[in-house]
Parts: sequence; C-alpha cells; structure tokens
Amino acid sequence: MATILVTSRSFSDGALDLVARARAAGHEIVRGPSHHDLDELRPLLAVADAWIAGTGPVTAAHLDAAAHLRIVARYGVGYEGVDRAAAAARGIPVTNTPGANSDAVADHAVALMLAALRTVVDGDRRVRGGDWSVRRGRELGAATIGIVGFGRIGQGVAKRLSGFGCRILASDPYLPDESIEGAGAEPAALDELFRSADVITLHAPGGQRLVDDARLAGIRPGTVLVNTARPDLVDETAVAEALRSGALDAYAADTLDGDTAAGASPLLDPALADRVIVTPHLAAQTTQAVDNMGRMSLDDVIAVLRGAAPAHPVTPPSAEEPA
Repeated sequence: MATILVTSRSFSDGALDLVARARAAGHEIVRGPSHHDLDELRPLLAVADAWIAGTGPVTAAHLDAAAHLRIVARYGVGYEGVDRAAAAARGIPVTNTPGANSDAVADHAVALMLAALRTVVDGDRRVRGGDWSVRRGRELGAATIGIVGFGRIGQGVAKRLSGFGCRILASDPYLPDESIEGAGAEPAALDELFRSADVITLHAPGGQRLVDDARLAGIRPGTVLVNTARPDLVDETAVAEALRSGALDAYAADTLDGDTAAGASPLLDPALADRVIVTPHLAAQTTQAVDNMGRMSLDDVIAVLRGAAPAHPVTPPSAEEPA
C-alpha cells in the first residue's frame, strides 16, 4: 500500500469520494497542512510515496525530506510554487490539472464584473445600515472588456460575455491574432487594451507585474479592474491610489498579496470599501471544479504508482526559464 500525502484542503470535498477511490486502488490518503510548513510536513513527507500538493510551496528542502516520493501532483493549474528543477533532478514528475477549474473561474470573473459595475456589494452594505439611496451603475453590454491572458479561462470569459453584446479585446503574447479572433475577441497590444477598455480582467500567469503606476496612468477614467489570477500581477499601492483619485472606479479580486496575511493591504482600507470587492480565493471553489481537480490529480498519482506515465505532466524549466 502506497501513502499519498494530500495538502489541499478541498480534496475529496465535492461529490466524488476520492479517498475511497484511492483506497480501491490500494493506497492510503494522509492529510497535511495546506501551508506546507516544512517542520509540520517532515514526518509525513518521510513516508509519502506521492504528494497531491495544495497552493503552498514545494521546495528542494521539501523534496529532500521525501526519500520515497515518486510524484508531485499539483491540485490546480498553477505550479509556480513548485521547484520543478529540483523535482526533475530527483526524477520526480510534476503534474497539474489544466482546465479543471476554468469554467468556475470564468464564471467568477464575470460575477465580479457585474458586482462592480452595479455596486452590488456596496448596495447590500448600505441597505443593512438603513441607507436605501441609489448609486447608478453601468451595463455590462455597453462596456468594452479587455481580457489580459487568453488561455482557457480568458476564452471562457469571452464566451460568457458574448451574450451581453460587449466589445471584447484580448491580449496574449503567446497566441496569434487569428486564434484570438476565432475565439470571439479583437487582438490588442497590452498598452492599447489598458487605454481602450472600460473593464479589464486579468487571466495571465504570475511572476510578472502588469498593473503599475505607469499603466494605470493611461486608463480611461472610471475603469473597473478584475483580478482572479495572481496577486503579484498588481501593484496594490498603485491600485489603491488610482481608486482614491477616481482614475479607477472599482477593483474586484479573488486574491490579495499575502492572502490571509494581507490585513495590511492598502486595498482593505475602510475608506475604499465602496469600491473594492475581495473574495477569499473562492473562484475555483465549485463542486464541479473540486471534483475535476481531485480526480485529475489522483488519476495521475495512481498512474505513476503503477508504473505508467501521468496524463498531465508539467515540463521542467528550460535553461532560460526560472524554476
């Protein structure tokens, strides 16, 4: 019987009983902390044959503590927290779950757009305080939407927006113009998109800064910014200043820098509460997405443990690419 360490909080928390599926394949699930504290994980890593890893870091030190480890299966799409070079050096494949939560995140991005444009959250707060005054909103169909990053999620957002009648711009350095056009959007350079869009939604990979003072200086007054991707895409201090000046009308996000430790974020200033919406990393938390992520990661683990190749390998970094 192999031991599968799971450090994702929502694994097997949907409609599928993945613990039973693992047991039926002859393996045991053990749970570990999602923050991946090495001291807490060390005794669990020492006996783990496979690791279904949450969003915490997977470092060379973690791998050194796992002498029997045969696979790291990232529960989700992002894998920037995994030291892929260290894993490759130890012969440990890394996998992820591409597309597992794309529909869920695309839904949530559109929900945040609507909530920001129609001041839904602020309206709820005011009614609960006895204030029934009206803040006039804007219709989504009248807006030009800029989608930054046009992969599965970005294209899913465009598909959902098509029913509203929006003009849709998309910027993605990895896609040719004809692919963007075929998915229902107009290709645009990133700076052009920021100058032209009424609503900008971020779906690019982390590890880069896309929203800073310089880019915000060129936006249309009253722009709405949505971020269901990664917190490091955004300079939060610059966004807060743009909100205070009125250059940015609203910011809606599913993530903040530091997340649960982000109490000092300038975006949580009570003076900005009527213009900022933050949800606690729940974009991917649907029953369907949880089942997809759990099933895909477990299937890859079971495959590797029986000596087969995983279906969703992540390639090791190239010499030019940071691990």
